[in-house]
Amino acid sequence: MEEQKTLFIDTFGTSPLMKILDFLVVNEEFDYSMKDIAKLSGAGYATLKLMWPKLESNKIIKQTRVIGKAKMYRLNLENPIMQKFKRFYWEITRQGIHASIKKRSKLSLDAASFT
Repeated sequence: MEEQKTLFIDTFGTSPLMKILDFLVVNEEFDYSMKDIAKLSGAGYATLKLMWPKLESNKIIKQTRVIGKAKMYRLNLENPIMQKFKRFYWEITRQGIHASIKKRSKLSLDAASFT
């Protein structure tokens, strides 16, 4: 099954960091274990473990709770940089949707002129 890409990923590429940030922004209401973040974002777990200390030290993610042995994390929206990043992310999405609608409208008008 083909993986669906968000406009953010389509614009900025599929590096592990982009996949992780994309996943965390889209799913900001929930918290996830490191294993779930790796699996659901499409980033490798070993790669995520290498990046994790930097994500924590830069306060990009924050721990929310512990369930059994699993620590749960989510995007740190208390960080002003991450608040701006989230706005940037959704602005890219908004602009992409507007461009797509405009393109479809033009194609519909062009097709209608041939009938």
